[in-house]
Formats: sequence, structure tokens, C-alpha cells
Amino acid sequence: MASASATLAAAPVERQLTSAAQGHVLTNINCWSPDGQWLVYDVRTGDAFNGRYIEQVHARTGEVQRLYEATQGAFCGVVTYSPADSRVVFIHGPENPTADWTYHFTRRRGAVVDAARPGTARPLDAMTYAPPFVPGALRGGSHVHVFSPDGRWVSSTYEDEVLARLDADPRSAGHEPNQRNIGVSVPAGPVRVSSSHPRNHDGDAFSVLVSRTVAQPKPGSDEISRAFEEGWVGTQGYLRPDGTRQSRALAFQGLVTSATGSTHAEVFVVDLPDDLTRAGEAPLEGTATTRPAVPAGTHQRRLTFTDHRAAPGVAAVPRHWLRTSPDGALIAFLMKDEAGVVQIWTISPNGGEPRQVTRNREDIASAISWSADGQRIAHVMAGRVCVTEVATGRTQSLTPPRTDVGSPAPLACVFSPDGRSIAYQREVVGATGSFSQIFVVDVPALDRPSQP
Repeated sequence: MASASATLAAAPVERQLTSAAQGHVLTNINCWSPDGQWLVYDVRTGDAFNGRYIEQVHARTGEVQRLYEATQGAFCGVVTYSPADSRVVFIHGPENPTADWTYHFTRRRGAVVDAARPGTARPLDAMTYAPPFVPGALRGGSHVHVFSPDGRWVSSTYEDEVLARLDADPRSAGHEPNQRNIGVSVPAGPVRVSSSHPRNHDGDAFSVLVSRTVAQPKPGSDEISRAFEEGWVGTQGYLRPDGTRQSRALAFQGLVTSATGSTHAEVFVVDLPDDLTRAGEAPLEGTATTRPAVPAGTHQRRLTFTDHRAAPGVAAVPRHWLRTSPDGALIAFLMKDEAGVVQIWTISPNGGEPRQVTRNREDIASAISWSADGQRIAHVMAGRVCVTEVATGRTQSLTPPRTDVGSPAPLACVFSPDGRSIAYQREVVGATGSFSQIFVVDVPALDRPSQP
């Protein structure tokens, strides 16, 4: 097996960009501005969702700009940039929280701020928590909002407050359960909702669910109980076997039930129609007992079938999101090899057999991202920031190994738009404690070292 012990010819030097006595948290994708000059992040303490600020730091000068401050007791975080313009999108929690309405998976929403005009947030997705439900509005919480490569659509994961309340009521029966699903918001709004619930709010975009889940998947089937950790397929979709182009699609992890009754995640893709506002077999807005239904023309497919493997399914640790090469030809994911080591694998959005890319002795230990030229994937391994050449599987380290509290964190290892730098975070011990700080390391030109 190849290891990541090989060093690059000219060892890069990591640069620390933030240093305040507070945590700075990058999102796993689109944390760079389109021009590669700025890194956007949220400010919080520990692992809780308790941040009140969205900021950005200049990748060369270290200048910090505050883009948004939450008020009225709300929290905000998990921010990403549009690849096409100066907008950022992030999670916004409820204002004026009460004992029965605090921040929760089912009680959060997307908000958009233009970095060129800081301070004012626009609501992305409309939410209505009581009938009448409205097409284009959801009824719960959205999370990890990511703009499509052209900056027009936004994907997210979603959980349903209406169904969650029924789940918690022992007297309730005959309803669909709350399950994590994939949502998409498109510029077909605004969407206006009624005042039937005090927490209802309007949204600028038309939002729908695009994944299909069921309460109890049949063992050995392609049915799933959870859809999560999605990623846009290609900068312009992908080519089908017949040479036509699927312009928009999302790859995601779907939780299946094996023939023996165990559960694990497999790789799925959902092809999206150009128009997400047309209802399919059930109401887009859902009902009092069913979740919002997928639009007409969506097509969900399972790509991997790993029940037979010693360690079946997409690796649950580290947590990671499926990421696709810029040309849309390869979906990258993490899965254990036959020795139990977490490796990078790829599969075509058209299906087929997965290909094992890395054959390292140590686990891939973070979320992943592709370089803009599609040749390399960034990740953490053995306490180091690394890059792997996809064609050869060769992994090279960019930072010295760390085994203490200062190891690179697992949730973000993100190539800059030009592929010349990688952003990540790690804990730094200061006078008042240990806080997550943002670092950048430059990536040398593709090297061809000898096999170690």
C-alpha cells in the first residue's frame, strides 16, 4: 500500500488567519469567495450551535469583515458562498426563542446576505408550521445550504416540525415520520404564507423536497429512511451514456436496510427537472400527516450496492458530504477497504462499479473537496492536510503531522477556486483556552515523487 509519508519537493507553510479567543468554523464546501480572496465562517464556542456572527477573513492579509450579526436571541452559522457572486447563505435560528421553540433540527431556516452589502439578511426558504400549507414553503428546518455552481439554486437537508410533533405525541397514529431529506430552493418566489402559526415566515425562494424516504424500508430494497450529506453533481451536471446532458443533479447518502436487517448508507443520485414548481403524484406542500412531496420529473437512483462487503456502505466516520468532479463524471465518497481502512472511492453518476482511489495505511479523516481541475482531492489523514491525485491514488502531505489538540479538524478541508490553496481549521491553545482557528496552506503544482 502507498502511504502519505511522502513529502512534496518544496514543503508548504501553513498560515494562521484568525487568532481571537473564540471559535471560527468553516463549512465543508464553498467557504471561499468566488475570487479566492476571502474565507467565510461563523463564530461560536465549542460544538454547540451558539454563534451570533457571520464573518469573513482575507486569505492573504488577515483582514476580518463582519457580514451579519444575529439579534433577538437567535443564533446563526454554517455559512457558504455563492460560486457566482457575493452572496452567502447560512442557517438562521429562531428569534425570541421560548421554552417550546428553541433552535432545533426542525426549527431553523436559510438566510442570505450579500457580502457587498453586509448586515441585512433575506429569508431563503418560507416555512409554515400549521395549515394551510403552501406550495414552495416547507414546514421544518433546513441545514447546510449550498449554492449550485451557477449560484441560482440552493440545496440543503431538511427535517419536518409538523411530523416531528406527531412523532412525539403518543396519541398520534397514521402519519409519516419525520425523516431527514434533501431540499432545493429555486428563484421562483417569493412565497407568502399565512399567519396560522406565530412562527410562520415568508421566503424569497420556492423550496421543495427532492428525495424520497419511507418509514420502514424493505430489507434488501433501494428504499431509504434517510437522505443526507448531498452535493451538486458537476459544474454543469453530467453526461448520460447516450451523450445527452443531465443539467442538474444531486448526489447524496441514503440509509438503506440490508437483507439481514442492518442499516448502512449507500450512494444515491437524484436527477432534477428544470422546473421544480410542478407537483407530481402528491402535494408539493404536504399535508397534516405527510411530508412535502417531490416535484414531477425527479428521478432518484441507487448507485452503490455494498451489502456483500465486510464493512458495507459509505463510511459514517468521518462525517463527509459526497463531492463530484467538476466535469460531473465522478462522485467521490469514503468507504472502508477490506482491511477496514477508510479510503477514497469514486463512482460514475451513471452507476457501475466503484473504484478505490487511495490505498493508504491510515484512514481518510475528514470531509473532502476536489480541485478545480478535477485532478486532486483534499482531505486530512494522520493529523496532516493532504492531497490525493485521483488518477494514481498517490497521497501527499502538505502539513507536518499533529497528534495533539492541534490536529486539523475533520469537518472542512476545502480547495480554493483556483486550486492553489486549501483552507482548514484546527484548535489553537491560547491564554483563555483552546479555540478553533482558520488556517490556509498553499498547494504546489502537481508533483510526481517516487513511490515511498
